Amino acid sequence: MTRAKPWHGMLVATALPLRETPNGDLAVDFDTYADHVAWLAANGCDGVTPNGSLGEYQNLSAEERARVVTTAVAAAPDGFTVMPGVAAYGADEARRWAEQAGEAGASAVMLLPPNSYRADDRAVVAHYREVAKAGVPVVAYNNPHDTKVDLVPELLAELFDEGLIVAVKEFSGDIRRYYRITELAPGLDVLAGTDDLALEMAVAGSPGWISGYPNALPRACATLWEAAGKGDLATALPLYRILHPLLRWDSRTEFVQAIKLSMDLVGRYGGPCRRPRLPLTPEHEAVVRTATEKAIAEGLA
Repeated sequence: MTRAKPWHGMLVATALPLRETPNGDLAVDFDTYADHVAWLAANGCDGVTPNGSLGEYQNLSAEERARVVTTAVAAAPDGFTVMPGVAAYGADEARRWAEQAGEAGASAVMLLPPNSYRADDRAVVAHYREVAKAGVPVVAYNNPHDTKVDLVPELLAELFDEGLIVAVKEFSGDIRRYYRITELAPGLDVLAGTDDLALEMAVAGSPGWISGYPNALPRACATLWEAAGKGDLATALPLYRILHPLLRWDSRTEFVQAIKLSMDLVGRYGGPCRRPRLPLTPEHEAVVRTATEKAIAEGLA
């Protein structure tokens, strides 16, 4: 049975498996992706968020992007959330992606402000107002580092008060935002958006974590999230200390490559990325490999 608020719990922003074709292109392996969604569901996760940055949505054709959503929905067991990202340059395209997600059976969508356009508050509200017409619950995504648009607490409160959003994935990196947002907009769910602040957000009372590293280490991350949410720091803190050298990659430019490498190391297929992402430098690869191998040695994989 689907949760009353499907954006609650630990949702994984899924990495997308790509395999080289004979002509040298990288094609989406939809069968492996379906298996990955089912594996995450079987290993303690509450849902997936396809077509986020971790899923390289900017590099997908329209056909690929739509099929990612339908593949995730088909692979998801009962009660497992599929909440696709519907980010786009403009509101009309984002609304169409929200409509496609709803028609496919997704229970909510995640929406950035306009891509590649430094929108003011008026343009941001108009953007969310248009996408809300799709009739699917919208989780805002605040990522001022990449979008250059900051969904500050006052603006989020305006969006919530108008009924345009139900939650926000908070990726500013400022834990103080949680308290300010919940003061200004009681009832707006503030979700952990950065892996390396997951414990702090859970302790503060966040009902959900839209996460990256559970692609490689789902059971350990689920245990961390559950324990932190219950205030069981005796369980959560030791796990967090082991995982943190990996979790902090979620906020770095090379986060997709790092998470895919960790997936390969734990025996799940991560594989390559489409350009402009290049393979990790030898120095970065060594750091990720060492931290992942330590987590494996600690029995977290």
